[in-house]
Amino acid sequence: MQMNEACHTMSHGEILNADKTEYPLFHAVLYGDKVSTEKFSKRLSCAIKHLPLRVEFTYEYDTLKAVEKGVTKDPTLILDGEIFLEGLVQAEAITDAFEKKLGLKE
Repeated sequence: MQMNEACHTMSHGEILNADKTEYPLFHAVLYGDKVSTEKFSKRLSCAIKHLPLRVEFTYEYDTLKAVEKGVTKDPTLILDGEIFLEGLVQAEAITDAFEKKLGLKE
């Protein structure tokens, strides 16, 4: 049950695994409406908490800014300036995507 404690909606500006300063830091922007981004952020924190990374979260609810970035689905995660995940994807897909990004998986 320990892992469930890590599952929470991330706050604007919060850094997941902030105490692990040896891990690389990624900047994540969640685009979409408040409800979908909060659900996604909670799922994301559960799915990647165990990985060797830090992720700083910010939220963007402005539709025009989202469109300018090429966002077409709610929610969309932009990681380090690039569209990384679109829609409310399953936790397993989130974990897989981050493992690939970190080179832990092909």
